[in-house]
Amino acid sequence: MKTKLGLLYGGKSAEHEVSLQTAMAVIKALDLEKFDIYPIYITKEGAWVKGPQLTVPVENVEELAFLNGNQVAPLSLQKANETNEDGYDVLFPLLHGPNGEDGTVQGMFELLNLPYVGNGVLASSAGMDKVIMKNIFAQAGLPQVKYTWLIRSEWEANREEVYNQVEAELGYPNFVKPANLGSSVGISKCSNREELEKAFVEAFQFDRKIIIEEGVTAREIEIGVLGNDHPACSVAGEIISGKDFYDYTAKYTDGKSTMVIPGDVTEEQYAELSKMAITAFKSLDCSGLVRADFFLTKEGDFYINEVNTMPGFTPFSMFPLLWKHTGVEYPVLIEKLVQLAQERYEEKQKIKYTV
Repeated sequence: MKTKLGLLYGGKSAEHEVSLQTAMAVIKALDLEKFDIYPIYITKEGAWVKGPQLTVPVENVEELAFLNGNQVAPLSLQKANETNEDGYDVLFPLLHGPNGEDGTVQGMFELLNLPYVGNGVLASSAGMDKVIMKNIFAQAGLPQVKYTWLIRSEWEANREEVYNQVEAELGYPNFVKPANLGSSVGISKCSNREELEKAFVEAFQFDRKIIIEEGVTAREIEIGVLGNDHPACSVAGEIISGKDFYDYTAKYTDGKSTMVIPGDVTEEQYAELSKMAITAFKSLDCSGLVRADFFLTKEGDFYINEVNTMPGFTPFSMFPLLWKHTGVEYPVLIEKLVQLAQERYEEKQKIKYTV
């Protein structure tokens, strides 16, 4: 019996177009003999539009951004059963950034008691907010570079004092980032006061809270984590950026960055990296999938940078490539994630809500 899979993509986010690319890749990889695929497009304005069941793969992104389907209320989504032909066995939120990857959609699925792929409310929201994430990692004993953070109103009240504080605590170079955004949007590297001031203006366009991190000279090493209660790690990979750092342009447009898989790490370094990735996964109570990103200094020290609870997910993105080199091909990876979603859903049904 085929699985009725609802794919959510698009979203009210700066990463809307990235989500469309992800959706197209997943649709092309799904086995139509195993899945009935139902697209749900979320417009940039936040409207939910349900399209007809897909019977052939989508050939271009424009086909996914349809506006002539039936606009639906999110709360009308239901679990499939013997008497409900319009329901879904599993929902797969292929959403990046706020309003999708941050726990908001996941919370709705929980209220509706729907199975869904990926991380739950806590892991998604904490993983999206870099400040909260780093605070949890610190509690878990994971080594990190120095960082500080603030909200827009604090900056607007006394900009000079804020800049002085950053320079005193972190020095240069440093990195300024929106606290709640992925895909390296709004990130700036700063080597002096002028660049710092411009970076604050840039980052506050995308969030009311920003994080500023100490700059270190290091290699960027990434590893994929897959599972629920007993997660496993992929091989390690390395990002060699074609720019000064791995920003949105380096990731998606200029084509000059290189992914090296497997990365050049020793067995001892891989063991340490895997242990740290699993610790990060468990400290956020993650499920399904995570890509964990690290810095490796020339002295051989690892620092965790962040985790991404819905990493780039085309066949050419780091997370699927890491698992391909570990022996899990892209279509199998998707099926595994659907299976993990169903297993987690069944586990949650065991919870007793009455006394």
